[in-house]
Amino acid sequence: MALSLSTRRPRRYARSALGGPVQGWLYAAPTALFVVALFVIPLLLVLQMSGSEWPLLRGNMGPNFPENFADAVNHRLFWDSVRFTVMYTVITTVLLIGLGLGLALLVQESTAWKGFLRTAFLLPSALGLASASLLFYVLYSPIAGPFAGLMQSWGITFLGSPEGALWSTVFLIVWRFAGFYMLLLLVGLQGIPEDIYEAARIDGGSRWQIFRDITVPLLRPTFALTTVMCVTGSLLAFDQFYILTKGGPDNSTMTVVQLIYNIAFQGQNSLGIAAALSVIILVALVVINVVQLRAFRRTEEA
Repeated sequence: MALSLSTRRPRRYARSALGGPVQGWLYAAPTALFVVALFVIPLLLVLQMSGSEWPLLRGNMGPNFPENFADAVNHRLFWDSVRFTVMYTVITTVLLIGLGLGLALLVQESTAWKGFLRTAFLLPSALGLASASLLFYVLYSPIAGPFAGLMQSWGITFLGSPEGALWSTVFLIVWRFAGFYMLLLLVGLQGIPEDIYEAARIDGGSRWQIFRDITVPLLRPTFALTTVMCVTGSLLAFDQFYILTKGGPDNSTMTVVQLIYNIAFQGQNSLGIAAALSVIILVALVVINVVQLRAFRRTEEA
């Protein structure tokens, strides 16, 4: 009996040792399939399109590698769209992170109204961006909007000028995403140990000194996350401008992603040039994110 037990145990261990890696691959297989189907294959297709002459309705017409990238960079709206997208990104990033931090500090300090304020600030985040853009499109309408009479009497329009269209869209984005960034920064604030604040108060630190010397340095990982998310989302802005302004007036609010859409489906109907511009934007995003993360890492090490 002892002999039979001693001969069976190694087989059981061998079976479990073989089953471990196999089970791990089985668990990871669904996620891997989604990544391959929804990211790797589309990326390879875009890379193929970027080096080919690919009209919208005729398919692949052969290689056209340098010309697609040259045509994308030399497009008459390329540099204007880049400048506008960068300006929009800087404005929204500063406003969203600054306002999000202010709201996070407010709901952290508040006691009686804490639950109500968190719900009120987070409620716009539950609305989809396209739905919010349509809502604000009606709000800004000089015909059917609630401010139509005021706009007609004063002779102003929210979306009729480049500055008005920009700041009207920025107001929409801040209203929609401020609560989301408040939540991210609130999680970072709650991760700071209370003992550090108590020690600083005992040492006689003022509110500003505590905020400057304790809160901001310890929030750097959260700032890195929120900055990367905000910059990436702003550089890829499309829905809000497509619904509110269509890139107008006079192409003054044309973003790079909207330019890709116009090249592919409305203007030249060239998927090859649009794919080349997409590759340029992808490389720029990777470089920008790497620079941001390295900058935050250096500040932490310093």
